[in-house]
Amino acid sequence: MSDVELRHLAALTAVVDEGSFGRAAARLGYTQSTVSQQIAALEKAVGGAVFDRPGGPRPVRVTPLGQVVLAHGRALLARAQALAAAVERFQAGDGRVDIGTFQSVSNVILPRIIRGLRAEQPGCDIRLFEEETDQPQVRDLDLMFFDGRVDGEVEHRKLLDDPYLLVAARGAFPDGPVRPDRLDGAPMVAHPPICDQARLEQELTRRGVRPNFVCRTAGNETVLSMVRAGMGSAVLPRLTVHSADLGTDAALSVHELRPALPPREIFLLWQANRTQSPLTRRTIEIAVQVAGELDAELAYPGRPGQL
Repeated sequence: MSDVELRHLAALTAVVDEGSFGRAAARLGYTQSTVSQQIAALEKAVGGAVFDRPGGPRPVRVTPLGQVVLAHGRALLARAQALAAAVERFQAGDGRVDIGTFQSVSNVILPRIIRGLRAEQPGCDIRLFEEETDQPQVRDLDLMFFDGRVDGEVEHRKLLDDPYLLVAARGAFPDGPVRPDRLDGAPMVAHPPICDQARLEQELTRRGVRPNFVCRTAGNETVLSMVRAGMGSAVLPRLTVHSADLGTDAALSVHELRPALPPREIFLLWQANRTQSPLTRRTIEIAVQVAGELDAELAYPGRPGQL
């Protein structure tokens, strides 16, 4: 049975469907002798005749053995066609991509990326895994957004710089830029000291600025709620501020920091030495495009009285 080939089964089904070797040959684009050869090879492989050949104008008839082979043959051909279609869709970018992400990327960058991917490949499967960690595990994902460089068997593509802004209760600081040293000893709400938050605090300490961190929370919206409640101000990346749409919030003001702190850097990471699917490669391309467009959009000053 190892000698049975899909082309043999295709010839069998064509002869059964068409009722003659000649019409089967026309359907398959073969000569009649080629179809006869395929059927002969099949009969040799299965050990018996699959057709009764009455001769003349009368149609050939499938034998009982031929019926068994035909039933399984149709199923095998259907699976082969499904495999070919799946491979074709995969090569076109219709597959699955697993992406690691974090809050501000999920809220601002990823919606644009997913919209672009779905416009090109409506059937693609995009799965997001959100985690705040300073030890990114890229191995089990196709791609990961992260706010820093990673050592080891990881490749990366820098997408954009994400400057830090000061968010405060309206009236807590005069309109316009604020010097970072104004934050020394001031009450502040912040994220836990992991990822780029740790680097931010190290930079403040290096400049002799030691805020009084009165509350820490991982949730961006919780940080802003604490600022609204008067618990203190917060130094947040531009993407976080943008996603919160603070321009319409009468309780808060947003200030540029001058001199500026080193910006948060956002990278796209993936496992080195791993073959990427077409969908993964296209995701990287769209991410680079979206990041460039977003960086240009956010480079403009905010509303009067904010930045």
